[in-house]
Amino acid sequence: MRILVLGAGGIGGYFGGRLLQAGRDVTFLVRPARAAKLAETGLVIKSPFGDAMLPHPPTVVKGTYDLVLLSCKAYDLDSAIESIAPVVGAETAIVPLLNGMRHLDVLDQRFGAHRVLGGVAIAALTLDDAGQILHLNKNQTITFGERDGSPSARAQAIESALGGANFEAKLSEQIVLEMWEKWVLLATLAAATCLMRASVGDIIAAGGGAFMTSMLNESIAIARHAGYPPRDPVLERVRGIVTAEGSTLTASMLRDVERGSLTEADHILGDLIRRAGGDSQLLGLAYLHLKAYEARRARTP
Repeated sequence: MRILVLGAGGIGGYFGGRLLQAGRDVTFLVRPARAAKLAETGLVIKSPFGDAMLPHPPTVVKGTYDLVLLSCKAYDLDSAIESIAPVVGAETAIVPLLNGMRHLDVLDQRFGAHRVLGGVAIAALTLDDAGQILHLNKNQTITFGERDGSPSARAQAIESALGGANFEAKLSEQIVLEMWEKWVLLATLAAATCLMRASVGDIIAAGGGAFMTSMLNESIAIARHAGYPPRDPVLERVRGIVTAEGSTLTASMLRDVERGSLTEADHILGDLIRRAGGDSQLLGLAYLHLKAYEARRARTP
């Protein structure tokens, strides 16, 4: 199976690198500066599951591909679509690893819903100043599947292609629900830690347990309104994460704010709020906070 990985940042670089390390036919579609860096230093992974140094990872895109793993920031989605369009053939399957849901509508409109599967990546990954991929925890899972839940032949072929590459590849018959469950957690973390500019543990230490629970309940209510109520074991785990004493966990969106970078506020919070069927005051306040940050960033050199 010919696999194209859009991006060689944290998600794309890590999972694509592991596939390349396992001998899969992988090409990275990256910007010229990143291609030059990869040619110079190779693709370097630092991980609790073993480091890797992959010299000269392929970055020359030729022909069409059987599978496109789409890993980009939501605000880069339009340019990513234009980049992959020439390599999407009649039988190409696209597995987007973005958070939220809006990207599915955009991809469906451009490529047709029959080409687009659902996907979730679970891993804490970042690039350091040297362009190395740092794996910050022990989660390393890609979950994917047909959005109608069918165990299709192509989904099984993708499972085979992704399997055995030093990360967990899971074929799910409930992928849309799993995407919603991750969205509930991620939106809660992003809204709370960005609004408070603090980690989960700091918020709890300041007496913010009820605040965190209320933020989570707003996210859960929207998922239920959309017809995807998170499962009880997932809710128990998520509640534990967002109320954990001493936790240093923050959303990556807070790190974006602290670096003065663009954020995925529209995709993660704005789109969620637009789907609300009831009260989402806390989420709305956090979204307003992030949009004010972006407005200030836009007018500040």
